[in-house]
Amino acid sequence: MANEVLEARGLSKAYARRGMLRKSTGRVQAVDGVSCRLTRGETVGLVGESGCGKTTLAKLLVGLVQPTAGEVLVRGTPLARLRGSELLAARRAVQLIFQDPMHSLNPRMTVEAILSEPLIIHGLARGQIARRARVDQLLASVRLPASYRTRLPRELSGGERQRVGIARAIAVDPDCLICDEPIASLDVSVGAQILELLRSLREERGMGLLFISHDLRAVAWLCDRLMVMRDGRVIETGASAGLLAQPRDPYTALLIRSASLDLDAV
Repeated sequence: MANEVLEARGLSKAYARRGMLRKSTGRVQAVDGVSCRLTRGETVGLVGESGCGKTTLAKLLVGLVQPTAGEVLVRGTPLARLRGSELLAARRAVQLIFQDPMHSLNPRMTVEAILSEPLIIHGLARGQIARRARVDQLLASVRLPASYRTRLPRELSGGERQRVGIARAIAVDPDCLICDEPIASLDVSVGAQILELLRSLREERGMGLLFISHDLRAVAWLCDRLMVMRDGRVIETGASAGLLAQPRDPYTALLIRSASLDLDAV
């Protein structure tokens, strides 16, 4: 597919289970044979209960952890084969937004330094004047004033920190964003603002979004397609509206019932 950015083929990740004295007592299969695709301009939701493997899958897709089996392809090329500048370009194409920005932002760096760092790493906006102009553009993109350049993460609210995290992710003009529970630590009203921001950025920039959440209401509102994950496996996938209205798997139906999801209200 011409616009395909990211693909997982049979992706698995197992960890050793440790007992007394850290002796191995078996293996935990965090991700088990997951295959999925993401194209530019679409938003795919990934839902499932805590511990089902969603965050591990996100880390596999951006190369933060290495798979036990299977492979990740970026723009059609296996990530494991890339080195040097090609690997850097692939990492630029796929960016990750973390659940808790307080732990993902360096507390000793100002907002300007945080947003300048990816520009320097990828050789974008060379020179201090050009970088500052780009930082101001990024802040405007996430609806923050340029005066926030000098602030530290502890001086921001939770929603403002998440906006800075989003600005850092889009600084390198990625083809897609992996959003790992980006509204889980926010209150409902602030979370709704972040959802609206993500949708606007996707429309403006033509990016793909993989939106990971346990919030089915948010997924129903934002996502074109939906994947349901359980015990490390994707058990059901399809267009969001159809899947939520007529789930095939009993587990998906249970998730919908437990969320008390009123599909007419989203």
